[in-house]
Parts: sequence; C-alpha cells; structure tokens
Amino acid sequence: MALQFGVKHLFPVSKCLVKNILLKNVCKYSSKSTPTTTHALQDITDWETLNKKKKTSKAMKAYLERAKEHDEFMKKQEFEFNIGKRHLANMMGEDPETFTQKDVDRAIEYLFPSGIYDPAARPLMKPPEEVFPARKAAEFDEAGRPHHFLFYTGKPNFFKLLYDGAELIQQAYDFQDKVTRKKAVPDPNGELNIGNSAWLTKDQLEQVLVENITDLEYDNFKLLMERLVSLPYSYRHKEFIEKYQKPLATQKFALEIPKPSYDDEGRAFVTTYECLRKKARGDVTIRVPGTGKITINGKDLTYFEDIQPREQVMFPLFFTNMQQSVDVECNIEGGGPTGQSGAIRWGIAWGLRSFVDKHMLEKMQVAGLLTRDHRRRERKKPGQPGARKKPTWKRR
Repeated sequence: MALQFGVKHLFPVSKCLVKNILLKNVCKYSSKSTPTTTHALQDITDWETLNKKKKTSKAMKAYLERAKEHDEFMKKQEFEFNIGKRHLANMMGEDPETFTQKDVDRAIEYLFPSGIYDPAARPLMKPPEEVFPARKAAEFDEAGRPHHFLFYTGKPNFFKLLYDGAELIQQAYDFQDKVTRKKAVPDPNGELNIGNSAWLTKDQLEQVLVENITDLEYDNFKLLMERLVSLPYSYRHKEFIEKYQKPLATQKFALEIPKPSYDDEGRAFVTTYECLRKKARGDVTIRVPGTGKITINGKDLTYFEDIQPREQVMFPLFFTNMQQSVDVECNIEGGGPTGQSGAIRWGIAWGLRSFVDKHMLEKMQVAGLLTRDHRRRERKKPGQPGARKKPTWKRR
C-alpha cells in the first residue's frame, strides 16, 4: 500500500500526485479509526510542513535574520536614548516626561560646551532613527522573486524616480500637443513659482530614496527636474515636483532668534559670538537705536584699506535699509581682510535678525546672508608649488 511509505520516499513524484494519493487513502480508511489512517494524516502534515519550508528562499531567510538583528539593535538604542534623556532632565532639574528634543540639545550645549569648528564633531544626542540610516523594506518575496521591476539596476528607487519623471515629461508633451491642436494657450495662473525653493540636496535625496547615489546621478536628477519644470504645462504635475523641493523661506535656523538685551542707556543690543570666516574669529554687537556708527577693533570703517572688504561689511545694513538706524561694534582677530570682513558680515546679518520682521528675514535667508561660509584655503600638496599648481612640464 502507498500508505506504508513516508513522504520522503514519494517526494521525487509530483507534489500534487503525492497529496492526492494521501488524501485518497485517508478517505478510504476514514470510516475506521485505524493506525493506518493516523499514519496517513501524519504524512499529509509532514508533506505540508516540508512544502512550506521549501518556499522560503535562502535570500529571504538571510533578510529576515538581518531585519530581526536590526530591530533588536534599534530597540536597544531607543532604550538607552530614553535613559540618557531622563538623566539629562534630572541634571537640568526638569520633568523627564515633558523633556523634548529641543531641551536635550540645549542641555548638551550647556553641559558639554565645545569650541570645535565642525558641528559634526561636537557632542550631540539625537533619537536613533535620526542617527542610524533607515533600512529598506523587503525587496523580494519568499520565493526570492524581486517586487520591483528595476531591482536588478541596484538602485530601484532612484531609477524609478527617473522613470516617473520621464513619464510625466511625455505626458506634458502629449497634453501640449492636444492644446495646440485646439489652438488654446496655457493657463497663466497655473505657472509654477520655484523662485523661493531649491531641489533637495544629495544627502537629503539619499535619505528620501534610502539609497546612495553618485554625483553624476544627482546631476541627472536635477537635469530631469529642471526640464520638467521648464515645460509650459508642468503645473499639472505640481505634487510630484514639490515632493523633491525644499522652500528656502521656511528653512529652520540653526539657533533661535535671540531676544535683545538693554544697556544702561536703555538701548537694545544683541551680541553674536563665534563669527568665523577662514582663520578670522570675532564677535559683533548691534545696538538699536543708532546713527550708523561702525567700530572695528577701536577704529572706524577705514580699518579696511580696500573698498571690497568695506562693501562686504556694509552689505547686510544696506540690504535691510538699516545703515542709519543701528550702531555696530566689532572685535576681530586672525586672518586677512577677506576673512575678517566675511566674519563681520555674517555677524551683522545674524544680529540683525532680532530687529527685522519676518518678511525681511525670509529675504535675508534667500539672499544667503544667514548662511555661514565654510570655505577654507586649500592646503599645499607635497611635490607641488601650491594646492593645485603643478611644476612646469619640460620636454628635456
């Protein structure tokens, strides 16, 4: 009888045939409760178990193991972060239950002051989901077949973005042809206004896609989006375009706008420390009301001999139309005229935030006055006369 053999002996035969034989024999002996019937039911259970195990591929098993390890790691990090946050709240004398991430940053800055130039090297305490990169979801089913049709490109999310962009460009061209045949014109009220926004940076786009991309691929992304925006009917795909834009006017500032203090004369003043540019370092104090007096290391604007550094210092005041309304006191050291004037310009702009309205603050942000210039002089390379300059080539 077929029931005398286990599933292992019948497995080379077709799976459906094996199951049908087993079920047929079960039905045959189901009227009698015999050991043979029990054996048949056990064979069916074993067959289904083996069949289920076979469906899970090695790739899926490996992914599930990695996902489990990652989840355990994130749970551990989250637990340690919550303990650290409670310790910080206790040290600052505040309620741990209402201690927010903003309070955590303030406590870290107060308890661990650092003068390191690069912000990435300063102590910080962020939630684990912000520190550790996000993981992709399962990209293939239990049998090992990829879900995404662009899986074998290595970067399915990025190339799907390019694919969708190209599809929208084609749709815009087709719609334009239809409108042209009807002798109509584009809706002037539907034009996209992207003057106060910019495309996501390479790092931000990588976070959205959960994939690493090269500089060339990022340039291709910007070219695609610029081409889509340049079309007359691109406003029909506004939702897709805005997904990859960041508004400049609503960007959050690195620090809160400080409230002015008042001196003995009753004048409001704000002092900005750590004004940096190249090797120059200083502090700038803005006093309101004023007469437009500028003091740099005890001297007036003639501290700078050239015209260009003077223009750099005066630019934030002219831009906000406050050249006759404030007094500026600067203490600067290190660097040359370019570095010192750049540091003072940033300090003046940073201090003027406390005395301008929100609309002017947005204009200053768009103009780049509130962005610190991190550029440095490139070091000289060994074997070369300078940073980039090479020795003169001679044939003999």
